[in-house]
Amino acid sequence: MLPTLRQLQYLKLLSEHGSFSRAAESAHVTQPTLSAGIQELEKILGAAVVDRARSGVILTAAGQEAVRRAQDILTRTEDLVQAARGAGLPLAGRFRLGVIPTVAPYLLPRALPLLRDRFPKLRLFLREDLTQRLIASLKAGALDAALIALPYDMTGLDWAHVEDDELLAAAPANHPMAASVRVNPDSLADDDLILLEDGHCLRDHALAACGLEAPKGFGDEESFAATSLPTLVQMIGSGLGISFLPAMAVQAGLTDKAAVTVRPLDHAHSSREIVVAWRAGSTRAAEGRLLAETLQAA
Repeated sequence: MLPTLRQLQYLKLLSEHGSFSRAAESAHVTQPTLSAGIQELEKILGAAVVDRARSGVILTAAGQEAVRRAQDILTRTEDLVQAARGAGLPLAGRFRLGVIPTVAPYLLPRALPLLRDRFPKLRLFLREDLTQRLIASLKAGALDAALIALPYDMTGLDWAHVEDDELLAAAPANHPMAASVRVNPDSLADDDLILLEDGHCLRDHALAACGLEAPKGFGDEESFAATSLPTLVQMIGSGLGISFLPAMAVQAGLTDKAAVTVRPLDHAHSSREIVVAWRAGSTRAAEGRLLAETLQAA
């Protein structure tokens, strides 16, 4: 006998919720039904998958390994269903897309109307989050694709190019670089550098592209860091320092009402690559490529 998909789903939900009652509620079944499914799964596997305690449910070593494999099986099964439903009709039905915060507000307003016109049967669900969490969700099967920026570790993923997004130097309006057509990053070495807080891939892209190190303050902590691009622009305009902004955000009007000077960099690799990424081997790879093509047109 082999485990059923339903039993694997019960185990996955039990792992996520840590409680038979909450897992049963999420599965829309009674607690005895879910408990019986887990017991039958244990008989088939020949090993206990959970330890039942007053404090809740704890997965055994065998249970942890079973959950890891169950997630992959369930993800591939869901891919199969979605591919069958959308056969001959690409980008139709549900599609879960993750987008990083430094792209979502600036590309999606142009892209969404085009997607709606080209694919009227597409039901697009968007999730905005940092790259690390989006990729984790992608690999776990919680997302079908993610719109992210490279370079980044893409192990286990495939991707399609959308565009190269130039990084621009940004400084207070009265900064000396306002007199320049292009700016050499080395000329900004003596200025206070402000970046997005740790976790934003744009922070690493800016540092790598310009050959700079993260600014340090007291106790090896950064003196200033911003939580979003609009906040970063306001900090620059207030004279707190200089930074680097993606061209797509500037073109979308990010700096229009701020006392900020923006100039292109005199540097060979001052850009990030925007891509649509999906799990390697996913049945939605063709849709990922089609999505990337549509975003290029936007």
